Amino acid sequence: MGRTVLDDLAETVDGHAREARPDDAVAGVPARWVAAPGSTAEASALLRTAARQGLTVVPRGRGTAIGWGAPPRAVDLVVSTERLDTLVEHVAGDLVCVVEAGATIDAVNDQVAEHGQQLAMDQPVPGATLGGTVSTTRTGPRRLLYGAPRDQVLGVTMVRADGTVATAGSKVVKNVAGYDLAKLLGGAYGTLGLLCSLVVRLYPQPRAHRWLRCSYADVSVAAAAARRLVGSQLAPTAVEIRREAGAGGADVLVLVEGTEKGVEQRSAQAGDLLGSEVTPVDAQDGAALGALHAGGDDTLVKVAVTIPGVEGVVRAAQDAEQRHGVACRVQGSAGAGVLHVVVAPGSPSESVARTVDDLRRVAVGGSAVVLQAPPDVRRLVDIWGPVNGLALMRRVKDEFDPDHRFAPGRFVGGI
Repeated sequence: MGRTVLDDLAETVDGHAREARPDDAVAGVPARWVAAPGSTAEASALLRTAARQGLTVVPRGRGTAIGWGAPPRAVDLVVSTERLDTLVEHVAGDLVCVVEAGATIDAVNDQVAEHGQQLAMDQPVPGATLGGTVSTTRTGPRRLLYGAPRDQVLGVTMVRADGTVATAGSKVVKNVAGYDLAKLLGGAYGTLGLLCSLVVRLYPQPRAHRWLRCSYADVSVAAAAARRLVGSQLAPTAVEIRREAGAGGADVLVLVEGTEKGVEQRSAQAGDLLGSEVTPVDAQDGAALGALHAGGDDTLVKVAVTIPGVEGVVRAAQDAEQRHGVACRVQGSAGAGVLHVVVAPGSPSESVARTVDDLRRVAVGGSAVVLQAPPDVRRLVDIWGPVNGLALMRRVKDEFDPDHRFAPGRFVGGI
């Protein structure tokens, strides 16, 4: 009996390859095989074999956001980074570590915490890997202070579709001239190559922290309070705005970190700026504030706007309930201008699609991307919406993946 494609794939990854199962589908598109390289060398050999066979490839971490993005046109091979999960090097004195892409954020934090340090990436979807978080540019409340995940990446090692290993940034030998790979791969949804390891910036763990909440009966008053906090000298770690479905107003939450004394003083200052009754948030609830509570049947829209535009997004979600009969919940960073709107299931797909249109109209100079939605909604909307620089993105795709075998069609414009 002759060798099969699976035999060839398994040979490159020390036997860690198998037939795909139904739960290996990517955004509903079934896969044929799954392989898990245990090193960059194995990943390179695997992708060389996939290139010879002409296979389409989709990278996957723990699958926490595998349904986000557009469905790929085809999925022959899912490359799992589950075996690429090692913290390779931790230079505590430089606040830097080298981590393989399949390591979870929790695992990295558990290890660097011994030195009083942290990887300051939130987990909107718990259990996420470092590579998956960067690839889908998931952010939470602390983006205001620490930036997006790709802003915390100093260097990367990736494998291109033909098996070529490329590195860029700090603590590497070979660089790819002309490209900032960390920025290119951040938010590319695995369409440019396989992210194998990252050099990431660490931060000292704060000695104390405190979440404060203030509720407002009017969205405009809440948004104004959030702007005061962001524009002040308080230097908060996070300023969140939350609006529950059906609510007439909204909550503002602020995270203050630092020394015990400093947190006490700045919490009092935050209370003055909020200008209303302030309620401390207990530690357990505070730890959960970065999570995206969106069920599988919900429509989840990520809206990026300027800080003055935050109020308009919350208003648009509120108005959609009256105009289209949908239930909309809003949460996100009023300081970074990145909000998530969760549209609950049960409304006609056309009403949900009109709600997405409304959000895009108020996201002037920004974007409104549908991260997840039921199939009927996906058929009615362009999940990425209008995007500037599409021609440049296509040229980058052609450069990195000329045959368009990496997650084809998953990114904006069918890239």
